[in-house]
Amino acid sequence: MDCLIIGIAGGTGSGKSTFTNRLKAEFGDQITVIYYDNYYRRHDDIPFEERKLINYDHPDAFETDLFIDHLRRLRNGESIECPVYDYTVHNRSSKTVTIHPSEVIIVEGIMVLQNEELRDLLDIKIYVEADADERILRRVIRDVKERGRDVEGIARQYLTTVKPMHYLYVEPTKYLADIVLNSGLNDVVFDVIKVKIQSHLDHCRSASAD
Repeated sequence: MDCLIIGIAGGTGSGKSTFTNRLKAEFGDQITVIYYDNYYRRHDDIPFEERKLINYDHPDAFETDLFIDHLRRLRNGESIECPVYDYTVHNRSSKTVTIHPSEVIIVEGIMVLQNEELRDLLDIKIYVEADADERILRRVIRDVKERGRDVEGIARQYLTTVKPMHYLYVEPTKYLADIVLNSGLNDVVFDVIKVKIQSHLDHCRSASAD
């Protein structure tokens, strides 16, 4: 399959999902989105209170080999059974979601540009950055509303793992990106990527017609 793979990275609360969702809204089922966050390792053998203390912002927290294998399968035109991560219990769910391939694949996650093998699969590498104060405020709102977390726990996790790991592993990857944008609402970059995606889709339709 002639596949265009776009990686969208950046710190927690930077606007990655906003940018991804805008592209998904624009192109619908013509593009496939796969989230790196769903590939956090399973920790069935660890009690809940101990799982809360795991460093989820270190590269080792992810089952990257499986993620890379699934991305390659999608690129080759195969469907995958994507794991589902349950943030309320700090563990991978027993459920999976079937993800079907398409000519355009969006890969989103904080560590998308950190692993060289994964990075080499990307045709376009995007890094979304935002002021640290904005990122933590967005994280607090999201984690309270969507993940059932309390503010004290969010603050503890942010100070002990999220913040130091961001400066150690996430922010340096922006220098590996093709495009660095300051907001998921950046219309100029959105229009550029939109044109690139549409051009690729038109090329694929033309090739299949021939």
